[in-house]
Amino acid sequence: MADVIDYQIFGDDLQMVEIELDPGEGVRAEAGAMMYMEQGIVMQTGTGGGLFKGFKRAITGESFFITTFLNNGRVKQRVAFGAPYPGKVIPIDLGAHRGQFIAQKDSFLCSANGIDIEIAFTRKLGAGLFGGEGFILQRLKGDGMAFIHAGGMIIKKELGAGETIRLDTGCLAGMEATIKYDIQFVGGFKNALFGGEGLFLATLTGPGVVYLQSLPLSRLADRISSASGFKAGNSGGETRGLGGILGDIISGD
Repeated sequence: MADVIDYQIFGDDLQMVEIELDPGEGVRAEAGAMMYMEQGIVMQTGTGGGLFKGFKRAITGESFFITTFLNNGRVKQRVAFGAPYPGKVIPIDLGAHRGQFIAQKDSFLCSANGIDIEIAFTRKLGAGLFGGEGFILQRLKGDGMAFIHAGGMIIKKELGAGETIRLDTGCLAGMEATIKYDIQFVGGFKNALFGGEGLFLATLTGPGVVYLQSLPLSRLADRISSASGFKAGNSGGETRGLGGILGDIISGD
């Protein structure tokens, strides 16, 4: 059974979550996500249950090792974790989702001690071959709180039985395990070659809750990569720094 934790989310577009732990309680987090911790918190880094669990996390894009932050003091203590890029922290109460939730790979931020992180492969061959970012997903299992991070703006949709939505595979942040996931060809010669959205879209069919993200990490990385060449008219020819790259992205250059 997972620890029962209290939390508070701070910020707008660059969020962090602060978790309050009672004596003896713990929270598990992705390596490198911790921002600060109070004096009574101790760190315990390991595979979280053996080499096999470490390998499973690595396949989903997470670190091989996972760190547990345990309140070893006699009073309540706090530990905070920051988002890795602009977006939102989504709190997931696994008890309200029948003990399971499917999330985009590498989206896990932290969770109550006792939550397991497993691989969730897409079910059909087409989804596996053409699903791109949606091929390997994360399955969070347990009965406590987990926190995932998604890029940009977050939209929550509740799909009824048989209701379907189509989306770019990278725009899926998370979904209930009751959602059926598949891949569909966009159709049309011009759409396939010049549409700019890829050849295939993910199709999600209800019933269940779906979280969508407006800025997948892959899109942000592609934009930074395309802007990281030499700036036109730069007589010195020097390589541009990250500040200039991000400035061009914001200004639309």
